[in-house]
Amino acid sequence: MYDLIGDIHGHAGALVELLEHLGYQHSDSGYCHPSRKVIFLGDFIDRGEHLAEHKKLLSIVMPMVRNGHALAVMGNHEFNALAYHTEVNGLFLRAHTEKNRKQHKAFLNEFDEDSEAKNEVLDFFYELPIWLELDGLRVVHACWDYGAVEFLAKHREGSRMTPDLLARASTEGTPEFKAVETLLKGHEIPLPEGVSFADKDGNVREWIRVQWWQSEATALGDIALPFGIELGDAANSPLPQGIPRYDASDKPCFIGHYWLSGDPEPLAENVACLDYSIAKNGKLVAYRWSGEEVLEKDNFVFAS
Repeated sequence: MYDLIGDIHGHAGALVELLEHLGYQHSDSGYCHPSRKVIFLGDFIDRGEHLAEHKKLLSIVMPMVRNGHALAVMGNHEFNALAYHTEVNGLFLRAHTEKNRKQHKAFLNEFDEDSEAKNEVLDFFYELPIWLELDGLRVVHACWDYGAVEFLAKHREGSRMTPDLLARASTEGTPEFKAVETLLKGHEIPLPEGVSFADKDGNVREWIRVQWWQSEATALGDIALPFGIELGDAANSPLPQGIPRYDASDKPCFIGHYWLSGDPEPLAENVACLDYSIAKNGKLVAYRWSGEEVLEKDNFVFAS
């Protein structure tokens, strides 16, 4: 049985509080539980630079995973970190622009002058699968896309990141870029011509991500992300072709990534997001899964 934990973004103190609330105890091999195991949903790093808790957080997470007390998948911030610190033909796979440095600042503040510790953490990120297919449930950071999973499983030796896949997935226009981008960041589609919205940082966007778990959706407004954006008449547009769909009969799938707020509850009977914006004064949320096919609001847990 599993306790799935959403995006942590460097908040080590909140993780310790939640683990202890869930009944995990510290041991020589990391936090552990007599009958349960954690699954982390990725995005361990970035944000939270005011805390300076990244080293503490990773000193908790890494032993738990390596000693069998937890499983974990890669988040887009782990992927971005690998790309940021990997140089190919004299260029970094993730450019060292001001925007990218700012996003990665919390990690750089603690690790940039400690190359040994940084390399150990980056090696750990390579160990993280992009998705987990387990008995009774699935786990991915942002979007379960059967096509992307099938492509990577068939052509890229499964769900593990490799240096070659990292390079291909950092190159726009490749099938690897599209597959990894979808699984780790969500499926994006263009808005109708002339339609745009401002994101949480004030940037004007002409593309949206989709609520791929809305299996009964019929119009663009039914699947638009972020939640609550105003699309005007475009909200009534028919759904575009080729968006991922997750059938209501599929086994439960757990995700992070989407910066939710409010009272935690399932997105659908078989899909739950556990990212409740801990990095913006939200909650660090877990779901206690004990084999149920229909996810229940009462099984969400957070330490207050």
